[in-house]
Amino acid sequence: MRSGNGGSGSVHFRREKYVPKGGPDGGDGGRGGHIILRGNAQHWTLLHLKYHKHIIAESGQSGSGSRSTGASGKDRILEVPLGTIAKRASDGEKLFEILEDGQEHNLLEGGRGGQGNAHYKSSTNQAPRYAQSGEEGREEWIILELKILADVGLVGYPNAGKSTLLSAISAAKPKIADYPFTTLEPNLGMIEYRELKSFVMADIPGIIENAHQGKGLGLRFLRHIERNALLMFMVPADTKDIASEYQTLLQELKQYNPELLDKRRILAITKSDLLDAELKELIRPNLPQLPYVFISSVSLEGIPQMKDLIWQELNK
Repeated sequence: MRSGNGGSGSVHFRREKYVPKGGPDGGDGGRGGHIILRGNAQHWTLLHLKYHKHIIAESGQSGSGSRSTGASGKDRILEVPLGTIAKRASDGEKLFEILEDGQEHNLLEGGRGGQGNAHYKSSTNQAPRYAQSGEEGREEWIILELKILADVGLVGYPNAGKSTLLSAISAAKPKIADYPFTTLEPNLGMIEYRELKSFVMADIPGIIENAHQGKGLGLRFLRHIERNALLMFMVPADTKDIASEYQTLLQELKQYNPELLDKRRILAITKSDLLDAELKELIRPNLPQLPYVFISSVSLEGIPQMKDLIWQELNK
């Protein structure tokens, strides 16, 4: 990205019919255009910027006679979704995060315009023949990173049924296949609830042990969890030890960022169409101590109860 250069100041003298030797009246140069990020709640991805790697703002115009200031360079305003983080590519330092609709941050300031020769007039120098050059704009590589903003984030191992659930209860159509890491990017789905209410659910790439160290999809997955109000842990009903798998998932979140444990959590036991009533009763005493629900994305068993539980937790 590169902001605009400032325009140069003007070297000019007042010349009129009856004033052949007027004083200096060179105007200032205009400032260069800024690079600005603006939050837009209507955007959900950064795809519209994918093919715009070089973003350059206009330079300011030079000043002119009669103390006329040059026009400022046009700002480049980049509309980004909420949850966008700007980082410096050279050292990875986080600069700021866009959290609100309409929020603006000046990413790269344009160069200042130079002063015209009118500024340099004095009693000892009544006809200065020089002016100030415009300041150069700033040029820097910036990384824009989006953390998905959703009400509910789905947490589970690969093939836990996260994508299947999202496709069954929303209009989202994530890729689904019977192998790990089918989901490589987060998917969002708008879930309809009662009385025209709704909430947003995020299907996030599956976690594995040591994801906090970058294993598997690692940090690409974990950073999105920070932007969810409620975490729904998903463990298949045919897992040998549901409580142990839940604790492993929880430990990965803790290793990445202990603050994630402050978020509300619920548990969904998926593929529950494999269980009869007797098996469910045998499983219940060994489940973790948090709100839970048995669901099946195939038969839609427990889906209404799951929505009720989510809505109840979101509004506590």
